[in-house]
Amino acid sequence: MIQIVYEDKNITVCIKPAGYSSEDSEIAPCVPALLREHWNNPSAYVGVVHRLDVGAAGLMVYARTKQAAAMLSQQVAGGSFHKEYLCVCAGIPEPQMGTMEDWLFKDSRQHKVFPIKKARKGAKKALLDYEVLEKTDEAALCRVTLHTGRTHQIRVQFASRKHPLYGDGKYGSRIKCALGLWCARLEFTLPNESQPRIFYQQPPSTGAFAEFDVV
Repeated sequence: MIQIVYEDKNITVCIKPAGYSSEDSEIAPCVPALLREHWNNPSAYVGVVHRLDVGAAGLMVYARTKQAAAMLSQQVAGGSFHKEYLCVCAGIPEPQMGTMEDWLFKDSRQHKVFPIKKARKGAKKALLDYEVLEKTDEAALCRVTLHTGRTHQIRVQFASRKHPLYGDGKYGSRIKCALGLWCARLEFTLPNESQPRIFYQQPPSTGAFAEFDVV
C-alpha cells in the first residue's frame, strides 16, 4: 500500500516510503510498482518527473499521462516547480540561515558524490538555501529549499560542512537510524490549471525527527 495525498486523471501525489526507488526498478522495490498495484493496473503509465534518494521519504508527484509528464518536466526545467525539504543534521550549522553553493562531482564507480574546489569536466554547480528551525545540543532540524537538483545534493553539501544527515552512513553519520531527509513541500501547476498548488506533508515523529516539533 502507498499513501496517496492527491490524485486525478493526470497526476498522483503520494508519499514515497524510505527504502524505495522513486523510479522503475527490476531489482529493488519501487514506487511505480506500488502505484500500479494501487491502481490495479500492472501496465499503467507512470511518468517520473523528479526523484528522491532511495533512503529518503516524503512527497512525490507522478504523471499519469505523457502529456502531464511533459508539462511537469517543463516546470522543472523552467524553475517553476519548487521542492522544500526537512532534514536532521549533526551539529548546528552556522550561520543558522544561509546558502550553500558548491561544485559537485559524481563518481559512478564509487556511487558517491564529492564536493570539489572549482569547475571541471563532469562537475555541476549545486545551490540550496537552508534555515535552522529547531535544535538540540547535538543536532538541528533544518528547512532546505533546493535551487538545483543534483544527486545526493543535500546530503553531500551538509556533510562537507561537518553536518552529516542523521542515518547517512554513506556520508559520515555515526547515527544509526533511517535517513533524516524528508520532502515536505511541493509547489507546481497542475495540468488544466493556471495557478500553482502547494502540497505539504510533515514527517512522522519517529527516527531522526523524533526529538523535534515539526510544523
